[in-house]
Amino acid sequence: MKRKTLDIIVGIGLVALAGLLLIAGVVLTSNANFANDYVKTQLAQQQITFKTADTLTAEEKQSACLVQYAGQPLNTGKQAECYANEFIGLHLQSIAGGKTYAQLGDVQTDLKAKLATAQQANDPAAADLQKQLTDVNAQRETVFKGETLRGLLLTSYGFSEFGAKAAQAALVAYLASGLLLLLGAAGLIHAARTPRSQGFAVPEPSGNKEPANA
Repeated sequence: MKRKTLDIIVGIGLVALAGLLLIAGVVLTSNANFANDYVKTQLAQQQITFKTADTLTAEEKQSACLVQYAGQPLNTGKQAECYANEFIGLHLQSIAGGKTYAQLGDVQTDLKAKLATAQQANDPAAADLQKQLTDVNAQRETVFKGETLRGLLLTSYGFSEFGAKAAQAALVAYLASGLLLLLGAAGLIHAARTPRSQGFAVPEPSGNKEPANA
C-alpha cells in the first residue's frame, strides 16, 4: 500500500471519529443541561429555604452543609441532599426513637389489638392505650410526611448527579474529539506532502544485504 493512501485513510477515519465524539458530547451536554434545569425548576417550586445561621440548633450546627447553606433557597441537587439527610433526617431521628413509618405501623397494629382487648374487658388501661395509639398515629403521620419529602429530595439529588456525570462525560468526549481531529488533520497534511510513489513498509532489496561473515 502507498504511504499517501494509508495516511488519507487514517486521517479521514480519525476526523470521522472526532465528529462522532463531538456529536456524543453535544448530546451529553444537552442531557446535563436538561437535568440541571429540571432539578432547579422542581426544587424552586417547593419554596424551601434553609434556616438562617442564627436559628440553627446546636445539633444542626454540627452539619457543615446546613451552616454553609444557611438562609439560602433550596435550588440545587447538593442542597437537596443536605436538606434531606442533615435536616429532615436529623429531625426524624427525634420522633418515636427514630422508628420508620413501617416500624411505627407494627407498633400501631399492636396497640390497636391491645386496645380492642382492653375495651372488651372494660379494662381501665384502655384510656392509656387510646392515648398511646393517638400519639403513635400522629407520629406515624409526621414520619410519613418527612420520609416522603426526604425521598423526593434525594430523588432530585440523584437526578442532578446523572446530569453532573453527563457533563463530565461530555467534557471527555470534547477533549477526545479535539485530539482525534488534530491527529486526523496531521495525517491528511502528511498525506499531502508525501509523494505518490512512496510505499509503506517496503522491504529492502535482497541485494543490499551485507554478506554474512565467513
